[in-house]
Amino acid sequence: MAFSDWEALLRNVAGGEEKGQPKEPPRSGEGARFFRHWVLPLGGLFVLFILANIAKEIYTEYLWYDSLGFSGVYLLRIITQVSLFVAGFVALFLLALGNIFLVRRLAPLERQFYVMGVELVGPIKRLVTVTLLLGAFFLSLIFASIVGGQWDAVLRFLNVQPFGATEPLFNQEIAFYVFQLPIYRFIQMWLAGAFIIIFLACLFLYAFNFSLQQFSFAFTPAIKGHLSALGVVIMLLFGVGYLLDTYDLVYSSTGVVFGAGFSDATAQLLALRLQMAMAVISAIFLLVNVFRRGVGLPALGISLWIGTAILVGGIYPAVVQRFSVQPNELAMETPYIKNNIALTRQAYGLNRIETRDFPAEKAVTPAALTKNPGTMNNIRLWDPRPLRDTFNQVQSIRLYYDFTDVDVDRYVIDGRYRQVMLSARELSPEKLAERAQTWVNRRLQFTHGYGAVVNPVTEVDTGGQPQLFVKDIPPMGKIDIKRPEIYYGEKTTDYVIVNTKSQEFDYPMGDSNVYTRYQGTSGVRLSSYFRRILYAWQFGDINILLNTDLTPESSILYYRNIHERVRHVAPFLKLDRDPYLVILDGQLYWIQDAYTVTDRYPYSEPLKHPRFGSINYIRNSVKVVISAYDGSMRFYVMDPSDGLIAAYQAIYPALFEDKEEMPPALAAHVRYPEDLFLIQGEMFRTYHMEDPQVFYNREDLWDFPTNLYLGAEEPMEPYYIIMHLPGGGGEEFIIMLPFTPVNKKNTIAWMAARSDGDKYGSLLAFIFPKDRLIYGPMQIEARINQDATIAEQFGLWNRSGAEIIRGNLLMIPLENSSLYVEPIYLQSAQSRLPELKKIIVANGDNIAMGDTLAQSLALVMGAGSPPVVSGPPPTTPSPVSVDVKALIQAAQDHYNRAQDYLKQGDWTGFGQELKAMADALNQLAKAAK
Repeated sequence: MAFSDWEALLRNVAGGEEKGQPKEPPRSGEGARFFRHWVLPLGGLFVLFILANIAKEIYTEYLWYDSLGFSGVYLLRIITQVSLFVAGFVALFLLALGNIFLVRRLAPLERQFYVMGVELVGPIKRLVTVTLLLGAFFLSLIFASIVGGQWDAVLRFLNVQPFGATEPLFNQEIAFYVFQLPIYRFIQMWLAGAFIIIFLACLFLYAFNFSLQQFSFAFTPAIKGHLSALGVVIMLLFGVGYLLDTYDLVYSSTGVVFGAGFSDATAQLLALRLQMAMAVISAIFLLVNVFRRGVGLPALGISLWIGTAILVGGIYPAVVQRFSVQPNELAMETPYIKNNIALTRQAYGLNRIETRDFPAEKAVTPAALTKNPGTMNNIRLWDPRPLRDTFNQVQSIRLYYDFTDVDVDRYVIDGRYRQVMLSARELSPEKLAERAQTWVNRRLQFTHGYGAVVNPVTEVDTGGQPQLFVKDIPPMGKIDIKRPEIYYGEKTTDYVIVNTKSQEFDYPMGDSNVYTRYQGTSGVRLSSYFRRILYAWQFGDINILLNTDLTPESSILYYRNIHERVRHVAPFLKLDRDPYLVILDGQLYWIQDAYTVTDRYPYSEPLKHPRFGSINYIRNSVKVVISAYDGSMRFYVMDPSDGLIAAYQAIYPALFEDKEEMPPALAAHVRYPEDLFLIQGEMFRTYHMEDPQVFYNREDLWDFPTNLYLGAEEPMEPYYIIMHLPGGGGEEFIIMLPFTPVNKKNTIAWMAARSDGDKYGSLLAFIFPKDRLIYGPMQIEARINQDATIAEQFGLWNRSGAEIIRGNLLMIPLENSSLYVEPIYLQSAQSRLPELKKIIVANGDNIAMGDTLAQSLALVMGAGSPPVVSGPPPTTPSPVSVDVKALIQAAQDHYNRAQDYLKQGDWTGFGQELKAMADALNQLAKAAK
C-alpha cells in the first residue's frame, strides 16, 4: 500500500474529517480484509483448540478416576479449581473495569488534534479502550490462575481440624497456623498486589490522558478522591499484613533457635504493632486529605510509616538483640529454647520416644544366645544390593524381566516367624530384542511382569547363593502365589492396552510362551471410536486410532507406576521412596507409605529433605495398598490424631478408610517406614537433649555412624531385623539404627521403631554408658581391616582378581551387649553374580571370620575348635589323670553337640552346650593346677 492509501485508511478509521476537507474512503481494504479473513479465523481456531484440549484433559482424567471409583475426588477438585478461578477472574475484572470507568469518566479526552489532517482523539480512545480491556482480561486471567492454584489450601481452610496442641506465644491452636493463617496471608497479598497494580495503572492513565491534552493536568477533587481511595485500601492491606506478620514471628530464624526468641517476642512484636498503627494512620490521612488541598497530610503519614519501619522495625530489634540479649543469651533465651525443643519434638513425633538405659556390657554371652533364638535365626546375611544382582542373574529367566528393588518383610513359614527378602519380577520392555521393539509388542503383548522371588535372610546354599522360598516361573515354593501378574509396579511407566485381538504374553514355558487375557476391572474401556480419538490425542500416539486389534472390550491401563498412581489421586501426600511387595492370599500387593507434611508448625525446627522440600512436621498418616494385578487402591489412615489427615478425611470421606478396616493378614505386614525413621533419627541427633542449657551448649550432639561398602565409607542405613528388644515380650519386627557422638566413632545409643501388632509405631531409644568406650561400626570395620587372618584372606582374593564386597555391618543388640555381623561376598570380574563366602562376627574384643554364621559365632564364643591338652602324659598314674581324660572327653562331646545345634539353628541347645563345655574346661584348668 502506498502512503496515500494508509492516510486514507487512517481517515476512515478515525470516523471524522480533516478541517475543511470531506471524508475520503480508503483506496484499499487490504488490511481490513486480512484481519477479517485470516487473523480472526486463525485466532478463533487457536482458542477452540485450547478449549478442546482442556476439555479432553478433563474428560480423560474423569474416565480414569471413575474406573477406580474415585470420580467424586476428581469432581470436587475440578469444581473447586474452576470455582476459585471464576471467582478470582470476576472479582479482578470487575475491579479493573470499575476503575477504568472512573478514569474515563473523571479524565475524558476532549481536546481535538490532528496528524496529517486526521483527527486522532477517536482512534486513540478506541485503541486505549481495547488495550485496557485486553490488559484487564489478561491480568484477571493471571490473578485467577493464582487463586485456582490454591484449591488444596482452600479445601483445608474450609475443613479445619484441631491438632490438639497450642503454641505458647499467642496461645493459638496449631490448626490456625497450618490451615487458616496461610489463607489469610494469601488473600492479603493477592488483594494488595491487585490494588497496587490498579493504582499504578490509574495513575498512568490519568497522566496519559492529560499528556494528550498538552499537559493540562487538572488534579480535580474527584480524581484525588479516586486515587486516595485506592491508597486507603492499599495502606489498610499493609496494616493487615503487619498483623499477620506478628503471627509469623513463631517462624523467626533470627534467634538462637527457630521460632520467636526474646527480641522477637518483645521488640519485634512491638515494632510490628507500631507499623500496623502507622499504616492505619496513613490510611486515615489519605482519606481526610480528600477534603483538603495539597498532598501534605498523606505525605506526612507515609513518611511516618516509612520512618517507623526503618527505626522501629529494623533498628530497634537489632539494638535489643545486640545489647540486651547477646550478653545474657542463655538466661534470656531459655524459655524460648524450651518452646523450640517441646514443639520440635511434638512435630516430628520425638515426644513418643521412650528412652531407656542400655548396659552395653563388653561381650555377648552364650546365655544371651540361648535366650534369643528368634533373633539368632533371623540375622540378615544378605545385603539388598548384591542380592539384587544375584536375583537378576539366576531368576530373571528371560532378558526382558528385571528385579529393581529388594524389600525386607516377615512371614510365618513352617510355623516359624521368619524374616525374608523379596523382589518383584517386573517387565522391562526396553530390553526386548531390537527387532521386537514394535508398538504391538510393547503396548499389546508384553504388558506385565510375573511373580516374585523370596529368600530367608539367613540361609545360604553350598555355592554361596541364597536359598529360595519362592522361585522360578510359574512361581513355586513355600508361599503360594495364585495371581503372579504384575501390571502395576515400580518399573511400569508406559501405558498398555489389554483385551485386544492380539495375544497377550503371560510367561515363558520352555521354547514356547503361555498367553493370557486380562481379568481385572481397572483401566478405561475404549468402548467407542471417540474415546480412541481422545486417547490417541492424549498420548500423542495415532496407533491407538489406527490399530485394528482394538475392540470395544479393550481397556487402556495407564498411570501404572506406584508413585505416579498414588500421587495422581492424592497429590497432597508425600510418598516414601520404597513401596514394598506383599504376598497375601495368593495375590501380590504393594504397600506405599504416605506422609502428611507441613512447614507451618510453630517453633519446630525446619528440615530440608531432598524429596519433601522444607518441612517441620511429618506423620506417616496413610498406608496405601495397591493391587499389582488390577491397580485398585485403598487408603488406610494409620494416625487419626494427625490434624492434616483429619482435614483430608473431612474433605474426601469416600477416599480414606480407618486402619481397623485393614484385613488382619495385611496388617501383619505393615512396617515402620524407613524415610520417617531417618527423618526422626536426624532430628533426634540434636533433640534428644531436653535440658535447655545442654541444648544451648550443644554438649551431646550425635551423628549417624558410617561403614564400608565397596571400599568406600558411607552413612549406615537403618535396617529391619527380627529381635527380642531388651525389656520386651518376645521377638518382633523392628527397624533400628545406632548413633555415635559427633566427630567420634564409638557407639553412644541406638534407636528402634516397632512394627508388630498393637506396638506398631512405638519408638525406643537405648542410651549407652558414657564412662567407657563401646565400639562403633567404623571402629569395628577398622579392627576387621587390622585382623591378620582376615587381611591375609582378603589379599589372596584381591590377587586372584575377584571383587570383594563387604555387606552391611549390622549391630545386633542381645540382652545387655551387642554383636556385629558383616557378610563378605565375592564376585568375579567376568560376571555380576556375588557369592556369600564368609561371615565376620565381632563380639567384645574377639573378631572371627568363618564360612557360616554358626562357625563364626563358635569362634568368637571360644568354641571354634575342639579342646586340646598339650605336653607329655603323666609318668605315674593318679586319680587326677583319670579326671583329666574324662573332662577332655566331656568338653569334646559338648563342643560336637554345640556344632550340631548350630547347624540346626537351635540357639538354645547351642548355648547350653557351650556353657557346659566352658564348665568342663574350667574344671580341667583347676585339675591341671
